[in-house]
Amino acid sequence: MGLTTTNEMLLRAQKGNYAVGAFNVENMEMVIAVIEAAEELDAPVILQTTPSTVNYAGLNYYLANTKAAAENSRIPVVMHLDHGSSFELAMQALRAGYTSIMIDGSHSDFDENIRLTRSVVNACTPSNIPVEAELGKIGGKEDDLDGGEGDNYTDPLQAKYFVEKTGVTSLAVAIGTAHGLYKGDPKLDLNRLSEIRNEVDIPLVLHGGSGIDDNLIIESIKRGICKVNYATELRIAYSNGVKKYLSENPDAIDPKKYGKEGIKSVKEFVMGRIKVCGCVGKSTPIKN
Repeated sequence: MGLTTTNEMLLRAQKGNYAVGAFNVENMEMVIAVIEAAEELDAPVILQTTPSTVNYAGLNYYLANTKAAAENSRIPVVMHLDHGSSFELAMQALRAGYTSIMIDGSHSDFDENIRLTRSVVNACTPSNIPVEAELGKIGGKEDDLDGGEGDNYTDPLQAKYFVEKTGVTSLAVAIGTAHGLYKGDPKLDLNRLSEIRNEVDIPLVLHGGSGIDDNLIIESIKRGICKVNYATELRIAYSNGVKKYLSENPDAIDPKKYGKEGIKSVKEFVMGRIKVCGCVGKSTPIKN
């Protein structure tokens, strides 16, 4: 089928009251696992890379893996830049062929976030490439991302103004989730999410999905979330699969053999997340 964008994909999710799973991939095996899982469940899927992942191998390497897998797949597949850290990186991803771009200006002040986001939207719109932004700060730390401390939740009225001024196609909101693993049970401000939904009519995104109770994810989707991001738990799943194989086969030297165990473990995890997101059977071909 080839790569598609999130434009129609997330609008369908919004209309159908489900979410699309977005999974951070860090090697070829993770790409294989995520797409196999989505194909088996007939679900649309978003694959993502963060700036630190891009620094490891480069935009073109990850894009080539995902593009090759998407061209041999019957489901809609998106390649998304997660937490784009600068205008320059966003443009590099756009030129490389990423089909969805996030620019994260949430660490700047409100006006600068608007300015930066608007500049990326202006650059991506002629190519019909959607842009995700973030308002408020997602807590925790993952890769080079640090959510900081304090009350960084998204303000509903600010969100409305932000969307109007920037023209973004989706918005990541801060309602109590965090990057990385949670130290305790996360408490999401679901009423705030509902208030944001009442003010903002574009698809909303939930970052920090790893480790959140399924019921909280499901309720968040009912209240307007259309995309849920997962990263840390994919790393754990892949590493656990490889470790298990090597512990049982300490003399193993063929990466393909323990790579297969990593694929199996990640695929099982992703299938579970797709089911929670409610997008099973939603892979109708999408027009860009």
